[in-house]
Amino acid sequence: MSDEPADDSIDTRAAAPSPAVDPLFLATPRIDTFLGEQGLTNASGFFFRRDERLFLATSRHVLIDEAHEHRPDRIEIALHLDAQDLTQCTGFSIPIYADGTAVWRQGEDGGGDIDVAVIEIEQAALPETAIVFAFTPDHLVRDFDAVPVDATLFIAGFPLGFQDAIHQLPVLRRAAIASPFGIRFQGQGFFLTDGRAHRGISGAPVVMRDPTPTEVTSALPWRLLGVHSARLDMGTRDHALDESLGLNCAWYADILLTLTETPPAP
Repeated sequence: MSDEPADDSIDTRAAAPSPAVDPLFLATPRIDTFLGEQGLTNASGFFFRRDERLFLATSRHVLIDEAHEHRPDRIEIALHLDAQDLTQCTGFSIPIYADGTAVWRQGEDGGGDIDVAVIEIEQAALPETAIVFAFTPDHLVRDFDAVPVDATLFIAGFPLGFQDAIHQLPVLRRAAIASPFGIRFQGQGFFLTDGRAHRGISGAPVVMRDPTPTEVTSALPWRLLGVHSARLDMGTRDHALDESLGLNCAWYADILLTLTETPPAP
């Protein structure tokens, strides 16, 4: 089910330098959405590598949200250019339409639409010194028993757009598993997490530390469990008397295997 092992760094021209921070911070860029030159929203995302191809993963509603008339035509991410001096960054613009056709891939299953999307990144267009770490199929959890109910999870993203603005780095929010991992909550392709979340963290990776990384995953020693989507609330809640549940939806990350498959030859 997994692909051939590959270095987690996308820069195949030279060995990836050791970063000044945990590589998780360099695998999770902030996403800003635009319509032309007009800034719209900010969100979170992460890099995913399949074979020699590189993708940016995020929530589908970051790229299009019909209910809220959110229709950007491009996104921008920040790339680090020096593994030690993290103030050295540059913006990288990614169009999300080509000749009027959406270039992202989104998924669905028997339960309906899945709030996850990926965009393939043209690696030749990246700055030559870009420092990028990416999850791979080897980072996905295939043994659900390996994620105990008391596991400590982290969500790496940009709540309300907040970040280390000098170093262009996300923040980590600690979370817990709130529904059995491996079970589709109410028949949907997600599980629940219990942790503080805000707008702007949509598309963030939900991860847990890998205590026994392999040679393939050691450059990014985290297990990728899910993709944070949104807070979950009850429509029957009395907003004057009852607090929000504080629960969140995280779509199972194995949808990335479907979204990053090589299209069949025409």
